[in-house]
Amino acid sequence: MTTADAPGPLGPGVPVLAFDVGGTDTKSALIGADGAVLGLRRTPTPLDPADPAGAVVASIGTLARAHLDEAPGIAPVAVGVSVPGLVDEVSGVGIFASNLGWRDAPIRSLAEAATGLPVAFGHDVRAAGDAEHRLGAARGYGDVVVLAIGTGIASSLILDGRPYAGGGYAGEFGHSLADPLGEPCACGAIGCLETIASAGAIARRYRQASGNPATGAKDVLAAATTGDPVAKRVWNDAVEALAQALARLVANLAPEAIVIGGGLAQSGTALFEPLGERLDALLSFHRRPALVHAQLGDDAGLLGTALAARDLAAARAASRTTGVAS
Repeated sequence: MTTADAPGPLGPGVPVLAFDVGGTDTKSALIGADGAVLGLRRTPTPLDPADPAGAVVASIGTLARAHLDEAPGIAPVAVGVSVPGLVDEVSGVGIFASNLGWRDAPIRSLAEAATGLPVAFGHDVRAAGDAEHRLGAARGYGDVVVLAIGTGIASSLILDGRPYAGGGYAGEFGHSLADPLGEPCACGAIGCLETIASAGAIARRYRQASGNPATGAKDVLAAATTGDPVAKRVWNDAVEALAQALARLVANLAPEAIVIGGGLAQSGTALFEPLGERLDALLSFHRRPALVHAQLGDDAGLLGTALAARDLAAARAASRTTGVAS
């Protein structure tokens, strides 16, 4: 477990608790009225095949009490919880999460019972995209796609200035078809983009093709820059698959910008320059989106989750003022 305080870019508002649940770790923090991110923690996400949702929510309750004990003068008025997988924000249900093991889990109601506070429930990458749109690299764009490329690939769609969820199914960019004759994907399909262009796939494909160890995509890129032909091929295949997938996305959605974050974005110009060049070659009359490096890094999901909690608190306050039930 790690604990730290950070000023954060959230600005003034009501205090809230935020929990960004991942398949490996959960990031959590108490957000003060001044926007400071207090007691930032990273703790292992509990995995219990017998009751996966119950185990995660019990951990959220424990963490909430720990945060409150550390800051007794701060009283949060809402909680934000974001999780991976398929998420229905409206019903508060985690439809499916392969890495956490639940189906149709009523996460919001469970979290409200565990914390005693109203809960804003959402998807981790959509939360990160909302944070980038409101606080980070996607500010000023009405139509933008925020990509997170790490172990897998996911995206957040913001159309006409508003997040688009498609009932929880939108944004699965990593599971768009890249190679119909390609490798099996963990989702059950064949040839998903994730199997070629995610940071995890780049390392795995290099190990399989070369027999050399590689703990991550950065090792493959380092080998490629020193002339390793297998590393070059694996890296170029990933860039090509990404460019083709982005070209199809541009043809359908015409985003003004594509913001790229996650571990692979740390490659910097080694990713952005060839990706931009290949995208230019694939597009014709289309609106060419700006390719932008994400600004908020690993904290984007947590910040977006905190924003959702503040939004919920504001909506409930407004409903009390107008006398309309929230």
